[in-house]
Amino acid sequence: MWHEDRYRLIRGMLKVNGHVSVERIVAELDVSRETVRRDLVELEALGDIRRVHGGAVLVEDGEPPIDVRAETRVREKRAIARRVATLVEHGQTLFMDAGSTTSLIAEALSAHMGLTVITNSVDAARRLAGSGDAPGRNRVHLLGGEFGAAVGHTYGAACVAEISRFQPDLAILSPVGVDATTGATSFLGEEAEVARAMATHAKQVLIAADYAKIGVRSRIGYCMPKDIDVLVTNRRAGKAAGMAAVAKAVGSVELA
Repeated sequence: MWHEDRYRLIRGMLKVNGHVSVERIVAELDVSRETVRRDLVELEALGDIRRVHGGAVLVEDGEPPIDVRAETRVREKRAIARRVATLVEHGQTLFMDAGSTTSLIAEALSAHMGLTVITNSVDAARRLAGSGDAPGRNRVHLLGGEFGAAVGHTYGAACVAEISRFQPDLAILSPVGVDATTGATSFLGEEAEVARAMATHAKQVLIAADYAKIGVRSRIGYCMPKDIDVLVTNRRAGKAAGMAAVAKAVGSVELA
């Protein structure tokens, strides 16, 4: 059994009971205690669970902090960032939302020329703008609004209203999950609101999601599968539950 399938089954047990013991997971999945221990460590790093003595409990308060996400599946996210950069043409105008994946995409795009990037991510703006010694070759517009220090992003009514002023070529968005029914989803309403506005006003939508997000549905949908023009993910996503259905539901899939 692939570890993505084990993660899905463990999440399912937790959604039903709120907690689950290591012994039950071992018995239900017919795997070793060491395999279960590794799975729980990874699920805790993803922010899905909290490990307790003898098992795990469900976490209900959303994604892990941005600094934790920034250290999770970095190799896969960098590969996605490089692939996205090949799909962006010099001189295009882009929306980018905030997240660990889009920060790495911004870094990859800093080698482009003549881009205009409209973003609510302070980190993405910084990476694209360069420094005083080495200024960037692209224009960066940081959206206004309320500031969320935990993520380093802007959000709220003023941010969404400002987004509506632009009609960019492409929105590059990174969700909590993407599945064949709901499409791209987020846990927080404020993040979903910004991403939905960007998807609505862009000519095309690119969703960047590593393999662990495929087939995953979070609380709030912001872009239906039919409205996703391109999904960029890892080759490993081919083994994820739900990938075949997602591939049929979206415009196209690019593998990194």
